[in-house]
Amino acid sequence: MQTITIDWDHPTDPRPSREREHVQDYVTTGGLDGHLWHGVPTLLLTTFDRVTGRTSRTPLIYVEDAGRHVVLAAHWGAAEHPAWYRHLTAHPEVRLQVGAAVFRATARTACPAEREVYWPAMTALWPLFDDYQAAASPREIPLVIITP
Repeated sequence: MQTITIDWDHPTDPRPSREREHVQDYVTTGGLDGHLWHGVPTLLLTTFDRVTGRTSRTPLIYVEDAGRHVVLAAHWGAAEHPAWYRHLTAHPEVRLQVGAAVFRATARTACPAEREVYWPAMTALWPLFDDYQAAASPREIPLVIITP
C-alpha cells in the first residue's frame, strides 16, 4: 500500500477573482478580515485532489453545531458538484481554517435526516441557497458535515 504525503500547508487558491482576494485576506489576517463575509461566517476548506496530488482551498459559508461545521456544495447553482466536493468524497480528510484556528477534520455528506435539520439553518443564514437549489435541479446540493 502506498503512503500519500499531503502538503496541507501550501494549497492552491482560487483563480484570480474576488473569491481569491477573500481567501488571501482571510489567511493573511488570521481570519480577522474574511471570517465574516457579507455578514455571514465563512471558513476556508482545504481538500486533497487525488488526481493532481495537490491541495486546494475554498471559502464557504458555514453553520456550526456541537463543534461540527456544516457547509453546502452549492456551486452557485451549477448542474455539477464543485471540485472541492468531489475531492472530499474521494478523500474525506480535510483541513479547516475557522477564524484564526486551523485544524484537520473529516468531511462526509449528510444523511437525509441531517439534511432536514441543517438545510433550513443554512438557508436562514444565506437565503440564496434555495435559489441555487432551484437552479441546480435535478441535482440535489449536497450538505456536508465536517468534524474535527
